[in-house]
Amino acid sequence: MSGQSPHDAVFRRILGEPANAASELRAVLPDLLVDRLELEHLARVSGSFVDAALRWRHSDLLFTVPLHGREAFIYVLVEHQSSDDALMPFRMLRYVVRIWEHYLSEHPDATRLPVVIPLVVHHNRRPWASSTQLLDLLDLDPDAVDAQQDYLPRFRFILDDLARLDELALRARPLTPPARITLLLLKIAAGSPELAADLHRWADDLRAILDRPGGTEQFGALLRYIELVGHITNDQLHDLITTLGPEAEEVYMTIAETLRAEGEARGRAEGEARGRAIALVQLLTLKFGPLPQTILDTVHAATTDQLETWIARVLTADTLEQVVC
Repeated sequence: MSGQSPHDAVFRRILGEPANAASELRAVLPDLLVDRLELEHLARVSGSFVDAALRWRHSDLLFTVPLHGREAFIYVLVEHQSSDDALMPFRMLRYVVRIWEHYLSEHPDATRLPVVIPLVVHHNRRPWASSTQLLDLLDLDPDAVDAQQDYLPRFRFILDDLARLDELALRARPLTPPARITLLLLKIAAGSPELAADLHRWADDLRAILDRPGGTEQFGALLRYIELVGHITNDQLHDLITTLGPEAEEVYMTIAETLRAEGEARGRAEGEARGRAIALVQLLTLKFGPLPQTILDTVHAATTDQLETWIARVLTADTLEQVVC
């Protein structure tokens, strides 16, 4: 999960499982559409269509599914931002176009495009307030819209706004236990001082995850998310785990040990980088005299690999710019 945010990692691990995704889709897609989709044959498609600059706040999953004997796609994007994105209809349309472009690259003789059903899952504290329709983004007065309505795009995405989903509604959804707990955690985990008490009320779903095929791994992914994102003490978390049984305790101990090892590795890497930065500053100062603040800031923000490259340049460089560039 290197390079992923905790939100992205748990979303892709749990909702990337077709059975979990299908349960969420049955809960949020329109009934007439669900009746026509063969969600029991849902299959994940690898890859991401999100802009690289937005991957810190958007995670996406693409699935293929039969629709009345034809191939269709369902594109699911989860929004990690603290506020909703007014341009989301445009962004989702761009991602859908990328899916079509990818499809055409694999089917160069195609003359028709498969349906792509777009779904946004929003999981921040405040409810979604922006439009879900591209037409509403166009800078036109109402009369102009009426006059050109046949020629204006009406692309709209389906929204699952977890901020408007209360506990009773979440319990009522026909979700798999891993999907239900994932949506719960996306909704409440970050910054909640009551997370431990909240999770005790969902003990039955947590136990049910462990009883499923592959449940131990999925439980571990959710537990890792709780450890990384939740405001919950080790004692509070351990108290919760002990109520779930010995299998849960075993997973908890494994995750705790993994996180400790990762923390130690990060600490060693950061200490190594600091040592190299200090050495490079000393070498540069000896050769070029007092360093400007911009150079000091650049050196201390550099990666270990960059620092090693710059240290190797010091002996042959005639200027600071030849070393740090």
